[in-house]
Amino acid sequence: MSAGLIECVPNVSEGRRREVISRMAESIAATSGVRLLNHSSDAAHNRSVFTFVGTAAGVQQAVLGLFERAVADIDLRGHEGVHPRLGAVDVVPFIPLTGATMDECVAIAKTTGASIAERFGVPVYLYEEASNNPIRKRLEDIRRGAFEGLKEKMSLPAWTPDFGPKHPHPSVGATVVGARQILIAYNVNLDSDRLDIAKAIARTVRQSSGGLPFVKAMGVRLDKDVVQVSMNLTNYERTPMWVAYDAVVREAERHGVKVRGSELIGLLPQAALRPGDETYLRLEGFTSSQILERQLD
Repeated sequence: MSAGLIECVPNVSEGRRREVISRMAESIAATSGVRLLNHSSDAAHNRSVFTFVGTAAGVQQAVLGLFERAVADIDLRGHEGVHPRLGAVDVVPFIPLTGATMDECVAIAKTTGASIAERFGVPVYLYEEASNNPIRKRLEDIRRGAFEGLKEKMSLPAWTPDFGPKHPHPSVGATVVGARQILIAYNVNLDSDRLDIAKAIARTVRQSSGGLPFVKAMGVRLDKDVVQVSMNLTNYERTPMWVAYDAVVREAERHGVKVRGSELIGLLPQAALRPGDETYLRLEGFTSSQILERQLD
């Protein structure tokens, strides 16, 4: 096992029931060799994000404990939320930090994925660096069709899972496990009820549509008066938050819409934040505890 520090950031399809979220957080925090750094939940997305670090053995054990809670507490057959999801524990990325390598995270992803399938009967897809399948590298490709379309998708030979049964788990679906570099989950909220505008802006700014490099984006509705451009910045050095923010502001102005503010989900490296960015980006609810290095001190 690696002696380095590994980060894990599972995204779970539950953002409303506080008691369920608390049980999952407590399970992670109680795992030997792991520190739970942050967890946040969003009711509109109906999704929670947990960030923890630890040894290879520790993070693997924490993920399995999280699955045990999720299988007991989450049933996607009654789940609703604006964020697309494939499973109760939707995605589990391993990220190398101090003293750890990407190869070690790939190995951890594979052993953890195999254990999830064996212990819980949940199909597992590998993604990003852990996948050798070119059509199953990107999370959005694997998740396309969501939980509701999973049975049909899994009937296709190209979508046989890497581990586990060839059909969805009836209540928790499937999960995606992989290894990647640090990304920043960053959202910009628009002062509008026009979901079509949020989706149009997302298409313009995301890399897959010819927009900004290393940006994934989608438009979602938060409530009746607010829509959101929800983004993942997969290389914050090449496309920083402020560049993504400026692009969304420009496109919003072009559509006659104002930006209400922006938000960071989870943690980010200190280097990703310029002096004054908290004000410039109109970051809502941001605290210094969301800077990764401060949590690792």
